Amino acid sequence: MLKIQNLSFQVTNGTREQAEILKDINLDIPAGSFVAITGPNGSGKSTMAKMIMGIEKPTAGRIIFNGKDITDTSIDQRAKEGIGFAFQQPVHFKGMQVIDLLSLAAGHKLGVEEACNYLSQVGLCAINYIFRELDNSLSGGEMKRIEIAMLAARNVQLYIFDEPEAGIDLWSFQNLIQVFKNLLAQTNGIIIVISHQERILEIADRIIVMEDGSIAKDGSSQEVLPHLMFGVDKCQFYGRRLSF
Repeated sequence: MLKIQNLSFQVTNGTREQAEILKDINLDIPAGSFVAITGPNGSGKSTMAKMIMGIEKPTAGRIIFNGKDITDTSIDQRAKEGIGFAFQQPVHFKGMQVIDLLSLAAGHKLGVEEACNYLSQVGLCAINYIFRELDNSLSGGEMKRIEIAMLAARNVQLYIFDEPEAGIDLWSFQNLIQVFKNLLAQTNGIIIVISHQERILEIADRIIVMEDGSIAKDGSSQEVLPHLMFGVDKCQFYGRRLSF
């Protein structure tokens, strides 16, 4: 279970004025949950995800995971506790092959068949990628899928995906949704997805809408989706325009 209590985050700008990025966030997310967090750019959704992973430190409040206060723990310690994070822009690892990264994530040397299984889950033809180097020859979409395969190999308890649909083609997107479902079924953990992709929001158990650093709406997809209207560059929520 993940508990977020009175979480706030402030930054000081060039004029020494403090800007509130997150304002007193409170959330309880039980095991077995698939949660989508959406909202306009600058609403605080990615910042909150980074707080959970330990990439950013809160100004106030607490983060509790499986009964343990992890507010002041490092990224490495949180990874050991079973938290995994997939970045919006995946990191390249020059000099390392795909099979090496998957083995590192799994914690043991993977055979070709097992490594290929993780790649096929994310829509990659394994034979073409298993021995590829993780360098700039891979596109952003390819790296995104490899990163998701890495998290699947880790078998963690809390998966955080920051806009996983970026750079993913339509066929792979449908495969990606199935990956989410499989991860949830296999681990009975928690999946948190930062997204404003309607097809992801549709399959979430719960949607959290953020605006101006606060939670504007929190409910089931059946409760929230009817009040969200999606366009190319905008979403309207209860009559207020949220520009994505």
